[in-house]
Amino acid sequence: MEYTRFMADRVKTMKGSAIREMFKRMADPEIISLAGGNPASELFPGEELSKIAGKVLMTSPTLALQYGTTDGYPKMKECARSRAQKVNSVGENDEILIVTGANQGIDLSAKAILNKGDKIVVESPSFIGSLNAFRTYEAQLVGVKIEDDGMSMEELEKVLKADPGIKVIYTIPTFQNPTGTTMSAEKRKRMLELASKYDVLIIEDNPYGDLRFSGEDVPTLKSLDTEDRVIYVGSFSKILSPGMRLGYVVAPAPIAEKIEMLKQVNDVHTPMLTQLMCVEFMKKYDIDAYIAKNRELYGKKCAKMVESMEKYFPAGKVKWVVPEGGIFLWCECPTITDIAPVVNRCLEKKVAIVPGSNFAIDINAPSNMFRLNYSSATLEKLEEGIKRLGEVLTEML
Repeated sequence: MEYTRFMADRVKTMKGSAIREMFKRMADPEIISLAGGNPASELFPGEELSKIAGKVLMTSPTLALQYGTTDGYPKMKECARSRAQKVNSVGENDEILIVTGANQGIDLSAKAILNKGDKIVVESPSFIGSLNAFRTYEAQLVGVKIEDDGMSMEELEKVLKADPGIKVIYTIPTFQNPTGTTMSAEKRKRMLELASKYDVLIIEDNPYGDLRFSGEDVPTLKSLDTEDRVIYVGSFSKILSPGMRLGYVVAPAPIAEKIEMLKQVNDVHTPMLTQLMCVEFMKKYDIDAYIAKNRELYGKKCAKMVESMEKYFPAGKVKWVVPEGGIFLWCECPTITDIAPVVNRCLEKKVAIVPGSNFAIDINAPSNMFRLNYSSATLEKLEEGIKRLGEVLTEML
């Protein structure tokens, strides 16, 4: 039976990401993955959370297992507020919503703002999950290149000046996915100036902001916003557990109200059990001390990856910038136009990387770039994976 005619036009052209297809092939236990975006599982507080889950289900079974409010359990909202206030990212006109992971926050924000044909500025390259969310709502993606210190403000102004139909800017300003770059404070201020001048909103996606292991903190866009233009999306996935699916949105009240309505249709509410577990964890343990352990480990893993790249990569054939935090490192191979054959050869050598085309506006265009992840593999596997990758690069470049 042919099902294409039954599909909505907006999904007919959508394609599965290379990451998802790669995960299917990575069932092979011999493959070393440098491809995903998983936090280090050895950091998960499994024992603590198992005890907390048992306590919650024993002492508050009805609360944990019954329907909850769409905007989030009040004590969980206070936990999210405390995280946002830590980086001065809650304004007096803002509301906070608990969402089922930051991805849902991005998706519902887009759904609340974008009509078919609306234009949204995105970093080029950018996170595939968000790009696909915008595509789902039939928005037109307008890419602006990323420089070593974040999105090009000169190019952004040219784009905004040339097209008054642009409605919103989407950015991951801190340890950007996939490039690992951080937008400078000067560029953040300039972006807000341009948003005001050309009357657009900003969605600030900040899942990695807590994971700085070197350098100085940079203020969030939300903390610098004086006109309530920024929708701020945060996450507990990278600092506690991605499987708990806990994120939050800080947005001006009129927008937050619409996001809440859309969430009610989407999934009614974020699971109460995981909200209660997070509340209890943050009450009982020092979350900042726990985050410090994350930072320390990711700093070691990033250093190991860079050291191994310097050791095993062919000299002068690969360019990269060392990040100051987050979980990704972005590479470019200037002597080729398409990294796809390298990616396929890597899988034959039992190591997985992600091609740069996955993060592009035009996913069909060839890319000579690839993304590496250093958070999920052990230090030993990081070196072995980079060694195998280096052998492929030496062979094919």
